Amino acid sequence: MLQFFRNFFSSRIGVGVTLGFLALIALAFASGDVANNSMFGGVAGGDRVATVGGETLTTADLTRSANSALERIKQNDPTLTMPFFVKQGGVERVLDDLLDRYALGAFGEKVGLRAGHRLIDSEIAMISAFKGADGKFDESIYRQAVAQQNLTDKMVRSDLRQGLLARQILVPATFGLAPSDQQVERYAALLKERRAGSIAVLPSLAYAPKDKPTDKQLEAYYAKNKDNYIRPERRVIRYVTFGAEALGELRKPTEAEIATRYKRDAQKYAASETRTFSQVITPTEAAAKAIAAQASAGTSLEAAAKAKGLAAAKLSSMDKAELAAQTSQDVADAAFAVPAGKIATPRRSNLGWHVMRVDSAVKIDAKPLAAVKGAIAEELATEQRRSALADLTSRLEDSLDEGTSLADAAKEVNGEIKTTAPLTANGAVYGKNGETGPAILAKALSTAFTMEEGEPQIAEIDPGKTFLIFDVAEIVQSAPAPLKDIKNDVTEAWVFAQGSAEARKAADRVLAKVAKGTSLTAALAAEKKPLPPADKVNLGLDDLRKMGQRPPAPIVLLFSMAQGSTKRLEGPDDRGWFIVQLDKITEGKLEKDDPALAMTRQQLAQSISDEYSEQLVKAIRKDVGVVRNEAGITAVRRQLSGE
Repeated sequence: MLQFFRNFFSSRIGVGVTLGFLALIALAFASGDVANNSMFGGVAGGDRVATVGGETLTTADLTRSANSALERIKQNDPTLTMPFFVKQGGVERVLDDLLDRYALGAFGEKVGLRAGHRLIDSEIAMISAFKGADGKFDESIYRQAVAQQNLTDKMVRSDLRQGLLARQILVPATFGLAPSDQQVERYAALLKERRAGSIAVLPSLAYAPKDKPTDKQLEAYYAKNKDNYIRPERRVIRYVTFGAEALGELRKPTEAEIATRYKRDAQKYAASETRTFSQVITPTEAAAKAIAAQASAGTSLEAAAKAKGLAAAKLSSMDKAELAAQTSQDVADAAFAVPAGKIATPRRSNLGWHVMRVDSAVKIDAKPLAAVKGAIAEELATEQRRSALADLTSRLEDSLDEGTSLADAAKEVNGEIKTTAPLTANGAVYGKNGETGPAILAKALSTAFTMEEGEPQIAEIDPGKTFLIFDVAEIVQSAPAPLKDIKNDVTEAWVFAQGSAEARKAADRVLAKVAKGTSLTAALAAEKKPLPPADKVNLGLDDLRKMGQRPPAPIVLLFSMAQGSTKRLEGPDDRGWFIVQLDKITEGKLEKDDPALAMTRQQLAQSISDEYSEQLVKAIRKDVGVVRNEAGITAVRRQLSGE
């Protein structure tokens, strides 16, 4: 979750400016529904969070954008909460992106750049969320989508205008940037270097206190670290499923209905013929006729095609209509005009000239009504069930909209109401490791976490077959767990925290001794603790890449240190401290055609472009003037975090 959060905000320019759609488009429409928040304005601290040039960035803008960003991240982690998002600096990063975008828009207007109505219209028309079934822009879908996001056409157009101005500024400024050969060679050589040293660990438990914490110590630690114990929102869902059994006994199709359907599908039951062919396609008519002549004279079609540098392909069990659809009507007519074993007259399609040999032909007799009566009756019955189910679900939707309860709806479909254990947004049963909610709720779960209590809805689970009526019986909001419920967990965390603090002091002592010439092994032994011996390492960057996307942090530190240096590194979750010592760097050697050079050149070009963009945006901010209202920003942060 944290890694995705970091990745999402890894590039201020990439997320907020270059695309230009942070607040309203990329995060609102492309990622789904924005979390509804009616408190867009009126928070303590004023109604603005900043002014950029002569334009005001309101608390409503920041609140809406933060909600949009959270919704996008929740597509990967549905359990992520706004308090956690705020704690991880999400609001500050969203604000920075907004300030960049507003500054670029203001600067663009200042220097005479424009984004006219027609250009904005074309951008809106290209957004896939606003296209209808025919793939074209649909005005009604656009208006509906904008309204659903609590936006207006003016707001969308303003955001697009700023994004277009940003592109006009940044793209020319970074176009064609390239690193020098010396830069490429230097950085590419780093990919081949090796590093040798030692890594030691000082576990927190080796320095942890033996006595348990007092109640006062535990309460103080819990109060300071309460955010680490936030429980996710969980909901109890009630549901009932139904299908065709809810319809009761339906009438059987009549003889007249069966006869009418047989007549309608007469072509389906008429006599037919399927054929298997060997086919050669040539670019010219002359070549096709030459191959056909040789094949008709006794040479195999395969041999005749091979002599021309071509090959024969098989077409199996095709009727005339299928062959016509795949080739052309002329080709199909010719192929079905000759008996099995013969070569058809070459005919043309969009692919070229076809030489067809009929390998086999299978005739299928016509099917009388008596032979297909049962199948037609079942087909009609299936259609009847689907139509009746559609009518039933439509009636249920109307009645649920009018306030019908889940219990009354269950009676109408003769279904049994089932109740889940408390579920989190990812479908897990709260407090039960590895246990998940009923699979049938998977498609409805995201909707259930947007509903109010006691407002049932209906969902289609298996199209035309299985339906679900569900509501939310209980909502437990995300909040820190009470200390009494997690006392053992907090006690364990306190022990590790105290041990980590002492382990850090020990790490400083070890570093001090090493700096005076003591060996790492001797400095560790001087601690007189049951510490594991230091591990010797000798690695290249190729070894680092083999470790995956997230190599161990001490190894990453090893590759960022100067030769002969020793550093400390905090381990995760207060589990201890690492001492990393780099003894030797062996430089890499590159050949002139080493593929690492091309890869490095491409990566450096992108890095230089990103750096130019970032520096340009900083300069533009300074030029247009950005004034932050810290009181308003704090008010939005507190409001979003639930304070």
